[in-house]
Amino acid sequence: MKLYKIEAQNLEAFFGTPDDRKNKDVTIIAQTPSCDAFLLLSKDAQDGLELQASVPAGFDFTYCQEWGLTIDDDVVARVILDLRKNEYPSHNDCIHALLDGGDTLTDLQAKRTIIKDKYPK
Repeated sequence: MKLYKIEAQNLEAFFGTPDDRKNKDVTIIAQTPSCDAFLLLSKDAQDGLELQASVPAGFDFTYCQEWGLTIDDDVVARVILDLRKNEYPSHNDCIHALLDGGDTLTDLQAKRTIIKDKYPK
C-alpha cells in the first residue's frame, strides 16, 4: 500500500456520492490539526491523490487514537498490518467453516491470498 495526501477542498470531488465512496479502496489515517489536508493509504494509484514518499510533517494520526497522535513511516507500516489482520476471519470462523462443510482448506487459502493482495506489505 502507498501513502497519499489530499487537500480538504478536493475531498468532495474525490469521494463523490455515497455510492462512489464504496468503490474507493482507501483508508484515511491522518489529518492536519486544522483539517485542511488528509493522509490516506491505497493499494492502487487514484486520481486526485498526491503520492507521498514518506510521512510529511504536520499531520496527526487518526486511524487508531489508542496508538497516539504521532505518525511516521513505522506507524504507517503498522496500520497496513492492522488493516490486513482485521480482514482475516477469526480462527473460530475458519474452523466452523471447515467443520460445517461450507469451505475447504483451499477456499480459506484463496480468501487469505485475496486479503494479502489487497493489503501488500
